[in-house]
Amino acid sequence: MCEFVSWIEKDGKNYFLTSADLASKRGIELREHCGDDDDLVGHGALRWFYGGFEGGIQKECTDFSTPLNFPAEIVEAIKAGKFRGMGCPVGLLNDAARAERDKIVDPARAEFDKVVDAARAEFDKIVDPAWAEFDKVVDAARAERDKVVDAARAERDKIVDAARAEYDKVRYAARAERDKVVDAAWAEFDKVVDAARAERDKIVDAARAEFDKIVDPARAERDKVVDAARAEFDKVVDAARAEFDKIVDKTFWDLFMITENRNPAWI
Repeated sequence: MCEFVSWIEKDGKNYFLTSADLASKRGIELREHCGDDDDLVGHGALRWFYGGFEGGIQKECTDFSTPLNFPAEIVEAIKAGKFRGMGCPVGLLNDAARAERDKIVDPARAEFDKVVDAARAEFDKIVDPAWAEFDKVVDAARAERDKVVDAARAERDKIVDAARAEYDKVRYAARAERDKVVDAAWAEFDKVVDAARAERDKIVDAARAEFDKIVDPARAERDKVVDAARAEFDKVVDAARAEFDKIVDKTFWDLFMITENRNPAWI
């Protein structure tokens, strides 16, 4: 993901986006195209906004200590406050302005965290019992399945052990006859083991199917509860985050637009 500020240099021109661009009809379409607002500062968003052009040199810079790091038109746009809502690079402010910003933003962040913590507590209160109920169903189904599977495995082992004992008995016969007899014994051993394995697999597959039949509805029920709780959590948190971001952005750019608050390099 690209960082603020990003631009593309092509044919002597620098392509970048401002908040006015994002508020335009094309900008609204871009938001729908990107889906995630974090992608709006990227080169892909730039290309899409300007018609999907190719080529050029993709650039970005997060060092706002000096305007020399940016093209002249981006410097002018920054000074004019044309990037509201797109980024708040603290390097643009002097120390006093940063302190003033923190004085406003820190309580807002604390308030936001309080909303998130309350929403998470409510989410956990709904979700934890759903998980506990699901785990209870799974544990019971697994115990039932293991009972069947272990019995099938024990039965298979009993058959295999007997077949192996028979094979070993033949294996130690006189050398002259051994190879002939051992091959036949091995074939017989494989026949017995394969049949025992097939029988075991049949039982295990049936037990697994029964397990899934019990667990799948429980999982669906759990997911229904979790998804609804998550949607409610996201609704509360997203609204609080949007409000917090609005405070941060407004505080930063309002301070920056007062010349005395700027990093001296940006005056």
